[in-house]
Amino acid sequence: MMFDYQINPKKIEQESFRQIRLETDLNAFDREQQQVVMRIVHSIGLPDVAQQVRFSPLACQQGMAALEKNTAILCDVEMVKQGITKRLIQQEPLCYLNKSSAIHAAKANGETRSMAAVNYWQTHLKDSVVVIGNAPTALFRLLELIQQGAAKPALIIGMPVGFVGAAESKQALWDAHQSLGIECITVLGRMGGSAVSSATCNALLRCNVGEYY
Repeated sequence: MMFDYQINPKKIEQESFRQIRLETDLNAFDREQQQVVMRIVHSIGLPDVAQQVRFSPLACQQGMAALEKNTAILCDVEMVKQGITKRLIQQEPLCYLNKSSAIHAAKANGETRSMAAVNYWQTHLKDSVVVIGNAPTALFRLLELIQQGAAKPALIIGMPVGFVGAAESKQALWDAHQSLGIECITVLGRMGGSAVSSATCNALLRCNVGEYY
């Protein structure tokens, strides 16, 4: 049995984004926002998700500027960390989910490991890029810390996925971002995930090196 399929990675990517542009309504977005939205669509396979994507006014600009300065990238889970394109960054993204003290703290406090891990972000938060793609509790905890006076990241990419707390945490981010003075990119509703959030960060990194579709 013979299979007829494209094997050239560049042609696969070009054709993917050609189709995404045809099938996705991008009229509401500026140039950099379009790149982010297309990467989100590419990662989830659903053009209609574009309707759920939200950008604060300076989200792309501040995120790109921070990444250009080699800022800390803080990830809620290892899958997000591994999804960030390594050729585009100069230092390893940070994830404390499997740190033994975070695991012990989560058990002692009866909370998720993701919540406990966020506490280790505080020394790195200022002007960082935060990428949350899995844990609503991590996003809620981050908002609480900022509300309590923690340093503000340059950008929060908040895209946890799921049925319990995911939609609520993203709505909380969107509702609170102005009063907290933070820039954010999110996907409202249940959709999101590690691939979606890391793809968003990758889109900004690609814009920084002139890779546009």
